[in-house]
Parts: sequence; structure tokens; C-alpha cells
Amino acid sequence: MGQGHSGEQGSHAVSTEQLSHELAIRFAKKCFTPLEITHFKDVFRSLADDQDGIRYWKEETLCRFLVIPDALGPGPVIFQMATSLGAFPFPSLAPSILTMEAMLKVVVVMTERYGRVLKRGNTDRNKLLFRSLAVFDRRMSSTSAEKPAEEALVEGDKMGIPREDVVEETRSHVTGFSIDESGNDDEEEEDDDELALAALESLDAIEVFKHDQRMDTKIHHAQIPVENFRRLLLLLLATAPLSPQDNLSKHAQRLTDDRIKGLRRVADSILWSFGIEENAGIYYHDFNKIIPASLPYLFDGLNPLFEHFLFSKNIDLSRRKSSVSSTPQPPPPQQTPNLPLEPLLPREGEILDLNILSQLSFFIKGTTIFRRLRPLYLGGEAGFSIGSFEQKVLNWRAPSILLVSGTKISHTPSDGRERAFADKLPPKRFPDGAKGNSGNGRLTFGVYLNVPWKQTNKAAMGDSETLLFQLEPIHEVFRASSLSTDYATFTKSGINFGSPPPKPKPVSGLSSHIALGPVSLMLDDSLEFGVFTHDSAGGGSFHASQSRQSDWQDRFEIGSLEVWGCGGDEEAEKQRAAWAFEEREAMMRRNLNIGKDIDADRALLEMAGLVGQHNASGGSMG
Repeated sequence: MGQGHSGEQGSHAVSTEQLSHELAIRFAKKCFTPLEITHFKDVFRSLADDQDGIRYWKEETLCRFLVIPDALGPGPVIFQMATSLGAFPFPSLAPSILTMEAMLKVVVVMTERYGRVLKRGNTDRNKLLFRSLAVFDRRMSSTSAEKPAEEALVEGDKMGIPREDVVEETRSHVTGFSIDESGNDDEEEEDDDELALAALESLDAIEVFKHDQRMDTKIHHAQIPVENFRRLLLLLLATAPLSPQDNLSKHAQRLTDDRIKGLRRVADSILWSFGIEENAGIYYHDFNKIIPASLPYLFDGLNPLFEHFLFSKNIDLSRRKSSVSSTPQPPPPQQTPNLPLEPLLPREGEILDLNILSQLSFFIKGTTIFRRLRPLYLGGEAGFSIGSFEQKVLNWRAPSILLVSGTKISHTPSDGRERAFADKLPPKRFPDGAKGNSGNGRLTFGVYLNVPWKQTNKAAMGDSETLLFQLEPIHEVFRASSLSTDYATFTKSGINFGSPPPKPKPVSGLSSHIALGPVSLMLDDSLEFGVFTHDSAGGGSFHASQSRQSDWQDRFEIGSLEVWGCGGDEEAEKQRAAWAFEEREAMMRRNLNIGKDIDADRALLEMAGLVGQHNASGGSMG
């Protein structure tokens, strides 16, 4: 009894390690099947190093097993994430050695198998992933050099951080597991505590966990270094098309120099949405705001990547057919190393390529677009006119994606075409948008339309699933609002998103300018020019920006315009059938139902002077 009391001070450290062990056991029982655990153990043991009786994985082992492409450089970042997640839910135990138990927790989080343990889904995971990426370094270097104690105290005094917290930080050297906390962010901090508490409620360990949290330094200015996040984005863009048991090495074969250059351009567009021009790193406040709004599926590619831990090449599944387990077992990994990958796109367009496709999958579910897109309208081939656009996109009875790119034009028209376009618009009140990653004024916008295209002479089309987005120079998604339902209009006057339907004829005395919505994209009737407007006050059919609080308007000359249908052969066949039906109907109207009554048809044509009486001389009475 007395011994337990005297050892109270050291009991908490032992308890956290014991509880971490017990949590790993709970994860193993609740999140995996027995066969998956067998595969996991075999994978881990077959590649683990051994030192003093401890089996663990090194960075090189992890990157080699996951087939992380060296050309993209994300290996150290993935290893940092793993050593952080392996310590869950006790930050004081991080960075962890990647033992079997730690690696099991990493796989649970990365494959999102934590649903039976954690309580708040993707919100929980995003917080964990931020912590695993963040560092406490004012200079935001991607290396973790230690700051001298005196310098840390001075910096802490400037930022209002308690000295005891700074001292504890410099002693523990624990970095990257606390999020940035603004002055009014106490509620978020409590939610972050509840995240880990949920994992320990069934272990009767809440008091021990709270003690661990109090002992752990609260890093008020943790950030993700920009270069680290760029490397991770390159990997996530490459892994976005991965399906379960897909081998990343096959996709890595597509990483030519031109492809990597394109990936970097896309990654930089995404980075700019986090305000990197103002901050040396990415704060949790921005991370937590932008990921759900514009990048909800950003980390989905990690799921199939880490699923590889659950399939060992050393285990012959054919010998386990006699297993009496009633638990449904996953399919074996695909053994088709020599077969080429099925193309993700039937062809590339002037705008849509594999890089943009991966970027789209960060906010449009991958199952909707990978191997499911087909070109409906390509302006460079079909011609830039409302008529050719209409002929190609109508009768597609499934969702579609419109993409438009071009180059900014000056607010002062440089020729007659630009002047005619400017005369249609209200006077420009807002400045141009930020340059972002583009030094040549290139812009790319798009719309995801969840309903079929149609002529909208009376009412707009679209629904609450409609998305208006910008891909370049800054990535952002503007989601549908319920304040107005003018999501999309398609008339002879042009194509509009977020603006009210154009009036047929302007009323005498009133402005003939096109009405532009607060957050809107408009393409003119010649498909030569477009304008994107963003009023930060919002109030229209689409919500205002989550990352930029400014007003702007970009007028641009259209260089490329594409519409891609989301669907397969069945949707394409329905469109062909609809076209064939309309063609037959048009033919019948043109032929005036010829053939049903031959005598009546001939009499009608003779009256029109089209047949018969060919020998009569016009104008002669004789």
C-alpha cells in the first residue's frame, strides 16, 4: 500500500505505456479481421530490424515497402507522420519507434478503420494528420534544428506563451503534436482533447490521459512547413487514383519529367489556397477551414496505400480455404504485375490531363471520375459556338464537369472584341484576383453539374450538389448556397453559373448590362470571353471564399473550353438513343409525314410548285 503511494509520481508514465499497449489490442480486435491481422504480422516481421530484442521499422523500410517514388521526395514526411500517429493517443510518447503496436495504430488511422473507436470521423482524422505533419519552428525550416533555450524564452515572451511551457518544450524536444491555438480557440482545444478521450473511454483511463495532456507542452504556434506539405501533395496527387491493392509502382511509371512538372504546378495552386504568401507555414486554423470546404478527399489516397500492410505475399490464401471463420474476408491482392494499367481517361483534353484529374478527385469522389469520364464537348475540335456546345452536351443524362481556361485581359479593352464584351458587363468595381502560382495570367475555372444540361429560358438548372471551382492559379471550391437557386443557366445569350437568368429584352430606360451574381462565372454568347466575380459579402447561389476575404473580378479571354460527362457506356448509349430519337422527330417534321397518303402528299407538293407541271411556261397564257 505504502509502496503504491510512494511510487505515485512515476506511475503515470508506466500507465500511459500500458494503456497505449491496451489500445493497440483494442484496435487489433475491433478494426481488423483475424486474417488481416495474420497478414499484418507477417508483413511487419518479414521486414523489421531487431535491436536489443525490439523489432521496428526504419524510414527506409517503410518507404521501400510503400514504394514511395524518390522523385517526389515525400519519404521523410511520411515517416514523420508515422512516428507521430504511432504514439496515439499520448503526445508525450511521440515520436514513437515504429514497433508492431505503433505500426498497427498507423494503419488504423491511415486506412480509416477507426470508426468503432473514434467518434467524429474525418474531423478526428484531419486533426491527427495535422498533428503528424506540424512542427514547432519559427523559421519554418523543413529540418528540425533545436532552438537554444534563451532564444526560445525570448520568443515565448513575445508571443505570450508561459515560460514554464517553453522550458518544458525545450527539454522534451517533442515537436509536431500540438496544433496552433488562437486566442479564441479554446473550444477547438477541448474538442481535440475529446478526440483521444473517446479512444480511452472504455479503458477507464481518462484521468491518466488528462494528466498526460497537462504534462505535454501546448504548442500554440505549430505549423506545417510549406515544403513538407508540397512533398506530401505530390504524393497524394500520385496516389489519388489508387484502388485497393493497387501497386503504386505502376502509377510511378507515369512520372515522367513533364508529369512531375505538371504535378508541381497543381500542388502550388493548392498551396496558395492556404495563404502561403502571408505565412511561412500552414496553421491549423487554415487547415481545418480549407480541407473540409475545398479538399475533403485530399487524404483518400492514403487508404489503399496503407492497405498493403494487410496483404502478405508470403501467405498462400488457397491453403486457408478450410477456415471456419464466419467473418467475411477481404479479396486477395491482385497478382497482375505485368498487365498495363487501365487508362484513367479515354483521352486527354487541352485542360483535363492526369494531373488535373487527380486535383478534381480532391473534392469530387474518385469513384465518380476515375475511368468514368468521357469528352462531350471539346471547343478546340467542335468549335467555339453555343450551337456546337448545345449539340454535344444536351441529352447527357448524368452529371458533367465543365472546364474553362484562359488568360486575363486588362480592364481597359485593347481591341474591338474586348470593348464589345466590356460593354455587356457592369462597370468593374473589384480589382483582379491574386496571381497565385501563375506568372502569365492563366486562369482555370470549372463547374460540377449534378443534373443534365438543358435550355433554361424560364428557370435555372442545378441543385445543392452543384460546385463552382477554381483550379488555377489558386485552388478553391465554392459550394452551393441555399440563398438563391440560380446555379446554372444556358441560353443563346451565354452560359452562366451563379447569376440570374438573362432577361429576353431589356426594358426601355433600364441598363442592358448582364447581371452578375456575387460569386459567379459567366461565358459570353460567342464563347470568346468569360468573367469570374467574387464578392466576399456573398449572398448569391454560391458561398464566398473560405480562404480569401477580399473582393475580386477576373475577366479573361477563353483559350480552351471542355465538358466531360461522368458516366460509362450506359450513359453514352442513352445519349445516342436520345439523339437518334430527336433526329427521327426532326426528319418527320421536315418531310411532313410523307408516305402516309401519297395522293395528298403529291397534291401538296404540286401546289408548292415542287413537283409536276414542269412543261408549263411561266408567264405565258397561250
